[in-house]
Amino acid sequence: MKTIAELAETELSKFMSSNINVFSPNDQASKVLGVLRDTGRYEAVATDGSRTGVITVRDLMDVDQPSQTKVERIWHQTGSVSPKHTVLSVTSLLVENNVRAFPVFDGKELVGIISQDDVAEAMKDVSELKSLGVKNVISSPVVSLDLDDSVAQARKMMLSKGISHLPITKDEKLRGIVTAEMIVHTFITPSVRTTRGDYVGEKVSRFPGKVAGIMDDNPFTVGLDANALTVARGISERGDNACIIIDEERFIRGIVTSKEFVKLVAVLKREESPPVYILGITGEDFFEKAVAEDKVRRVVDRNMRIHPDLTEVSIRVKKQNKQGERSRYIITGRALSPNASYIAENEGWGLMETFDGFVDVLDKTLRKAKKEPQKGVRRGRKRPRPDNRP
Repeated sequence: MKTIAELAETELSKFMSSNINVFSPNDQASKVLGVLRDTGRYEAVATDGSRTGVITVRDLMDVDQPSQTKVERIWHQTGSVSPKHTVLSVTSLLVENNVRAFPVFDGKELVGIISQDDVAEAMKDVSELKSLGVKNVISSPVVSLDLDDSVAQARKMMLSKGISHLPITKDEKLRGIVTAEMIVHTFITPSVRTTRGDYVGEKVSRFPGKVAGIMDDNPFTVGLDANALTVARGISERGDNACIIIDEERFIRGIVTSKEFVKLVAVLKREESPPVYILGITGEDFFEKAVAEDKVRRVVDRNMRIHPDLTEVSIRVKKQNKQGERSRYIITGRALSPNASYIAENEGWGLMETFDGFVDVLDKTLRKAKKEPQKGVRRGRKRPRPDNRP
C-alpha cells in the first residue's frame, strides 16, 4: 500500500482482528483481566445482545477488587461498526468519540474488533510515511514522571489524563517507560484459575514501590530526524505501542502512540459533506448515534456525484414499543437540495438493525432519483428549449 489515502478507503475486513474475546456485562472483571494478560491484547468486547462496548487495560487499572467488580461498571458502551466500513470512517469515529476500539458486527454476528493498534499496525505498509518526518506526527509536550516517583502516582496520572504510556526521567532525561499494562499485570493479577477462561482476582488495596521497579529501561526511541515509517515499523516489530522522540542528550521532544497514527488517517475526512441531523436518539445511545451518522454520511458521500447540490440530511427516529429487551423503531429521513427532497423510511426491531435498513433505502432512493430523468431525456431524443417548463 502506497498512501494513507489508499489505506483510508480500504474496508475494515482487511485489518480488523478476528481473534476476539467476548464477555457479558455481568462477568467479573477478573475474567477479563486474565484473558487480556494471556492474549496480550489491550481491549476486549462486551455485549448482552442489545448493548455493545469494550473494556480496556486502562479501565482495569481503576479496579481494586476484580473478582467483585462486574464488567458493566467499567466498560464503555460504543455500539458497533460493519466490516464494510472504511478505515477512514472508523478512525473518524475513534477520534471524535475518544474510544480505543469498536466491535465489528456483520449483521447480528460479531466478527471482530478494530482498534487504534490495528490501524497503527496497518501503517507499517504505507510507504508514503517514509517522506513524512516524525516531527509532523508527534504529540508534545509529553507527560512524564521522575525515576523516584511512585507506581501509585503513575496510576493516578494515567487515569486522570486518559493515557497509557508514561516516560520516566532522571534530571529530565529519558530513563524508561511505564505503561498501563505494566501496572495492571503486576499489581492487579488473577490469583487462581479454576477452569480454562475462568479467573478469580485478588484484592489490591495499594500500588507499592517506585516506577523504577517496574519500568522498561529500554524503550523504543528515535531522533527528530526520523521518518514516520521507521516509527510505524518499529512499533510493529517491538510490540511497544509507543515511540519516544528524543534529542542527542536524551531530552524528550515528543511521543508517538497508536492514537497519533489514527489521527493521520482521520484528518482525511472530507468536511464538504452536507450536515447530517439525527433527532430522537437518547443520550444513552450516544455512540450508536455516532455510528448511525457515519453510516448515513457514507451513503451521502457515495451519491454526491449524482446529487452535488445536497444541502443537508435530516433524520427522525421514533421508538414505538418494546418486547423484552428489544425495541421497535421507525426511522424517517429527508435529503434536501435547493430544488428537490428525497425521502426514505424504514422500521424494524433494534436501533442499529433498523438504521442499516434505512441507509439501504436512502441509497436506493438517491440513485433512483438520478436514473428517472435520464430515461426521459433519451425517450424524447430532443434537447429541451430553455423557455420550456416541466
